[in-house]
Amino acid sequence: MTQNHFGGETHQNMHTGTVPPQMNHGGHELFDVHEVLSNAIAAMNQAMILRPHVKDPELLDILDRQYRFTLDEYNITVEAFKTGKDPSHPTGSYKMKQGNDFVYGMKQSQPKKPMQNASEISDEVISGFLLGSAKANASGKTMAALETTNPVVRRVLQDSIPNCIEMAYELSIYQNKHHYYQVPQLAQQDMQAILNAYASSVGQPGMPNHTVQ
Repeated sequence: MTQNHFGGETHQNMHTGTVPPQMNHGGHELFDVHEVLSNAIAAMNQAMILRPHVKDPELLDILDRQYRFTLDEYNITVEAFKTGKDPSHPTGSYKMKQGNDFVYGMKQSQPKKPMQNASEISDEVISGFLLGSAKANASGKTMAALETTNPVVRRVLQDSIPNCIEMAYELSIYQNKHHYYQVPQLAQQDMQAILNAYASSVGQPGMPNHTVQ
């Protein structure tokens, strides 16, 4: 569990004086967190709409686990945002069930194209929607955290970003296993050239000499 605690600070407005905790937000932050919370709702609503169409029990398990975790993060973010204080419990740490193994290489498949009918929905389409939401949430929370002034809300957002990344990674591995998400590799010679294009740096940067008078 990650600690979000930042209690005890007093914040000031140069015109009106002390800022109460529930008003401890900058204008930029209000709009950014509004966007984060709206995106979270949209992602969870989408998951609920798609859930009845899932065929693979493994994908259904991923959807349900990610939904429950996202809902909890949404609730503590709302709590911290509305009160300006520590939420009722710290941000959790999402743990995926997938292994970390990707299958590299391209398998011949039909070209992808937009659906022409809702009956074409499949586990490939659904997992793609879920992956897109997780990636969007990771990006949105990162951008919001960079300009969030309330220290508790910033920490809640910051601690949530690795969870969004973990969810996206879990979904990409699921898609890869079913050949929905294929991972090409460069030729070995080209890959080796890029791997060898950088070297570790040794030594310390030069420091100016200071003479004590």
